[in-house]
Amino acid sequence: MISRFFGFALYLFIGSLVGQVVFGANGLWPGAVLGAVLWMLGDLVGLSRSMRWLQAQQQSATPGRDVSQPQPTSGVWAVLTDRMQRMLRKLHNTQLTSKARLDDFLLALQASPNGVVLLDAQGRIEWCNQTAHVHFGLDPVGDVQQYVTNLIREPAFMRYLAAGDFSSSVLLQGRPRLSGQPLNLSTQLHAYGEGRRLLLSSDVTALQQAEAMRRDFVANVSHEIRTPLTVVSGFVETMQNLPLTDAERHHYLSLMAQQASRMQTLVIDLLTLSRLEASPLPRQQTWVDVDALMRQCEEDANALSSLLSSSKHHLSFTRSGQACELAGEHTELFSAFANLVTNGLRYTPAPGTVAVTWQLLSDGRAEWAVQDNGPGIEPEHLPRLTERFYRIDRSRSRETGGTGLGLAIVKHVVQRHGGELQIQSKLGEGSRFALVFPASRVRLVMAADSVSDQAVH
Repeated sequence: MISRFFGFALYLFIGSLVGQVVFGANGLWPGAVLGAVLWMLGDLVGLSRSMRWLQAQQQSATPGRDVSQPQPTSGVWAVLTDRMQRMLRKLHNTQLTSKARLDDFLLALQASPNGVVLLDAQGRIEWCNQTAHVHFGLDPVGDVQQYVTNLIREPAFMRYLAAGDFSSSVLLQGRPRLSGQPLNLSTQLHAYGEGRRLLLSSDVTALQQAEAMRRDFVANVSHEIRTPLTVVSGFVETMQNLPLTDAERHHYLSLMAQQASRMQTLVIDLLTLSRLEASPLPRQQTWVDVDALMRQCEEDANALSSLLSSSKHHLSFTRSGQACELAGEHTELFSAFANLVTNGLRYTPAPGTVAVTWQLLSDGRAEWAVQDNGPGIEPEHLPRLTERFYRIDRSRSRETGGTGLGLAIVKHVVQRHGGELQIQSKLGEGSRFALVFPASRVRLVMAADSVSDQAVH
């Protein structure tokens, strides 16, 4: 303000001096008035330039840096414009920083595995992430400012909103997946800001399925163990309270041993499944001789066939092509191979045929297959055969001594080795179970004489 006052006084002095020189003593006051007018005109020009510069800054994408309009270069308006320019630049940088932080925050919400919907005080959608689109079918662009109750219309959600108690979540059914299976969503509202609310949803479908499987598993295990325990305890009570002949005692002890063996087999299978699920995947650096596995399975199969019936099965073990090795865990592979052979023997009445083959496929993969001519399996049962404790006929399974876990173990083993289990069956004609291993886990074994020839040469 002081410089502005001295500038005005200087214009008055110069104007009066010029008026006195030109018009004499009578030109003093007209000259002073002319100086004041000139000062005001210059001041108005500076003000006009400042206003035009401010308007340009208002329309500019980068306030404080626009050069389309020149700013005042002198006077108080130049100082004021310069200060405003620095203030606008600082404000613009602050806005850019805030926008970058908001974008990062929204990107983090976008990457969240949970559905996130921001609602205003009236319950209208302000923003939602892609997960919310998957869960509820919300359009992140088209559904903005739409009332959430018009888009999520489940009665359970309406009751949840009406109750006003958001301390716990509500279970809703989301949009069906591509497979047709609906999503089960745990949804909860959280208040924030001035009347705003945050809607969070999480997919609990897999969790509920796992919980259902756990309950079924515990129920099945309890049932499988309770049945033989009931038989054993009943025979024990009979032997304790009734006089028995040696033949009767021997008969009861045999039945008790059979049930004890059944429980022991069940425990072994459960431990095997638990070990498979908890252990790391088999390494590809360890190689297992397939011929040795076949010989071991053949010995066990002959022994089991003798135990199952007085008339033995027609067993055959054949390998087509050159000897091979499989990359994997010997114990797991033998368990899978032996389970398929055992199932073939148990469910094929003697003197039926059980043929075991190992062959290399044309694409480099290898196949272990067990073919029987037993009663076969109805088509509706085939997709569920590898489920734990799933049985086509429970009474028949008890007669054969099966636990209902064999094919579940086989499936686990072959998947851990990168392969697949293939099942084919025709009612009245028999079944074929095949384990197909990828080419990366199969290698040929060179014959001893070929190795010797190469060593000589």
